[in-house]
Formats: sequence, C-alpha cells, structure tokens
Amino acid sequence: MAKLVKIAEIKDLSPGQAAAFDLEGQRIALFNVEGTFYAIDDTCPHRGEPLSEGSVAGTAVTGPWRGADFDLKTVAVMRPPARQGVPSYRVVIDGGDVQIEI
Repeated sequence: MAKLVKIAEIKDLSPGQAAAFDLEGQRIALFNVEGTFYAIDDTCPHRGEPLSEGSVAGTAVTGPWRGADFDLKTVAVMRPPARQGVPSYRVVIDGGDVQIEI
C-alpha cells in the first residue's frame, strides 16, 4: 500500500535546483521547476548516472554523462541513449513540506 513520506521542505530547493535523497532504500531525485516539484528515480536506466546532477531546461532533465533526456512530467525518454523512462513518484505539497508517495 502506498504512503506519503516527507522528502524535503519547499525552502530546501529553490526553483531551478535539484537534489538527491535516500528514502526507504531508494535514491530519488527531486526537482523544483518554477515552483512545481517532480520526483523521479535518480538513476538513469542507460548507465546509472545520477539524474539529479543533470541539467534542467523547462521540464526536461539531461543526464550528466551520456546526455539522455527525460521529460519530468511524463518521465518518458526524449533523446537516447536511454531506451526507457524512469520511475516517478507523485508529489504532494503539505504546508511547507514536500512529500512523495512510495
């Protein structure tokens, strides 16, 4: 059964920033895109690169090593070399807390 877990506070991540968190055995990347938060697995399925260290343009994140692009809204691959998207997590804002459903 899914549950909501606090991952950060809104004040911890300014717009345009990303960070990685270890939460219940999972490495999760959290992105703040103009005040909207997105949470995805931090590991690129192609070569395991940390997506939280990639560059963000709009709602696209580019892996820092091989350059695969993922859409943060749909988590679909936008540009290879990755061939599959990454898992995502529903984000809930509760007061000043950022929670994700795991």
